This record gives sequence, structure tokens and C-alpha cells, in this order.
Amino acid sequence: MSERKALRPAAEGLATTLPPLMAAAERLAASVLTGGHGRSRAGRGEEFWQFRPATAGDAMRRIDWRRSARSDQSFVRETEWQSAQSVMIWVDPSQAMGFAWALAQHPPKSYVARVLALALSILLLRGDERVGLLEPELPPGAGPVQRARLFAALEGLSSEADYGTPPAAPLPARGRVVLISDFFADPAPLQAFLERAAGQGVRGALVQLLDPVEQAFPFAGRTRFESMSGALRHETLQAGDLRGAYLARLEERQALLGALAGSAGWQFHAHSTGAPAAAALLWLYRALEQGAG
Repeated sequence: MSERKALRPAAEGLATTLPPLMAAAERLAASVLTGGHGRSRAGRGEEFWQFRPATAGDAMRRIDWRRSARSDQSFVRETEWQSAQSVMIWVDPSQAMGFAWALAQHPPKSYVARVLALALSILLLRGDERVGLLEPELPPGAGPVQRARLFAALEGLSSEADYGTPPAAPLPARGRVVLISDFFADPAPLQAFLERAAGQGVRGALVQLLDPVEQAFPFAGRTRFESMSGALRHETLQAGDLRGAYLARLEERQALLGALAGSAGWQFHAHSTGAPAAAALLWLYRALEQGAG
């Protein structure tokens, strides 16, 4: 007996069973070991950074006499200067991100993307970074007020478009950018975005979110494929015959995303919504640390 399946899940029903967005983001952020996130170098500040040998231009009041007493030369006690960086985040608001396979009880990609973005924002704000959004446009800011703004903007995130591409929004000078999407759209706008970012010295990371069904393509027999908006439809009697071609195309797309990211000095990571989000958050946090400079 042929099986008829529709690729349009009841994302709204799933979302109502999930914990509040901010609470989930707080729990996710708490699962990642935090640390200093700014660029550290000598300057004005309160935190001790290092001792260095005194030079002819150093004022006498800067010499640390206790440290100098243990040596034949004088040493200056330097404090740490944290240069807060701006990190801009883009969460794909398109209809495609609302997908979740109804039979598996995984959260929609859009929910995971928003929780991931908020959890990352919490970590960065705690590290005195400035965080903003590319869409809807929210200039980078810091502190509890900015966190509330980020939450409000991401909670109401939506778009009528089937698939999303990064907007042509201003990028932070020498800052960092995070793009979270399934990246199923035409890759040309993404390539143009990354080329523009590289030209401005902006580094960042791409996180591709996929539902486990989108990774495995477990369909057979009669199947109807339909976009989340219903604008695109395809029905086949032998869905299993498409599996090989689909998986090959998916592999090609991920290879392209990795190549585009690499050419811009960015990093790429694919994450399944069926896996713990803490793994993706930790990867993102480390990727931004490596890209700081």
C-alpha cells in the first residue's frame, strides 16, 4: 500500500508545547562554559594583565615595587583593556524555517534558530560585547536593555518569503557576523554578502540548521512535497527513487557553503534540530573567539 505524506508539518502545534523562548535561551547559555570574549591588550582598566620590564619612558608611579624587589630590574604592572566588539546576528525569517517533521516531535528550525541566537547573545552580552540584528535591523548595543530588545525582535520574527537570504544591511566595522539559516535559497545573494563582508574585514560564521528528515530523506512510495507557503509542490509515486539525487544535492550545497565561508575567512557548521543545541552554541562561541582580532 502506497504511503501518502505531506512535507508541511503542524509547526504551530509543536511550538505551543515548547518552553518560553527566553527561558530556553537562558538554559542553553548556562550549559556553555563562558569566558572572556574581548580582545585583551594593555591599556586603561582594572584587571591585572601582566608584568613587563620598565622602560625609560615609564613614570615612577607605574613601577610595581613588590614585583621589582624580587629581581635585578624594575617591572611595570599592566592592566587589561577590553575592546568590546560588535556582533551582528541574522536569523532566517523565511517560511522554510518553520519546518519540523510532525511525526518526530523535533522543534521547528525557526525555534531552534531563535533560541540559539538568543543564547549566543546572552553569552556575548555577559562578556561586555555589543550585539545587534541584521533583520529586523537592530543596531548593536549592550546590557539588559539590549537583551530585551533582542528578545522582542526575535520573538516576533517572520517573513512571507519561501526562503531567506541575508539582507543588505550595514555591517560592523571590523566586527563579526553570525548567519543562521537552512541556506536552501539561491546561493548568489549569500555569496555577494560574504564578498562584501570580506572586503570590509568582517569575519563570522554560518550555521546551517536542518531537520533530521531533511538530512535523511526517508521517503518512499507516493509522496507529496510542498513548501511551507504552499507555493511550491511536487508529487511522485516513487519517492525512494529521488533519495540518491537529493542527498547528492544536499552534499553539494554543504560543500558550496563551506567553500564560500572559507573564501571569506568565515567558518561553516551544519546542525540537526534533532541534536542538542548546546553543541551548536559551543561551536559558535568558539568560532567567534577564533575570529576575533
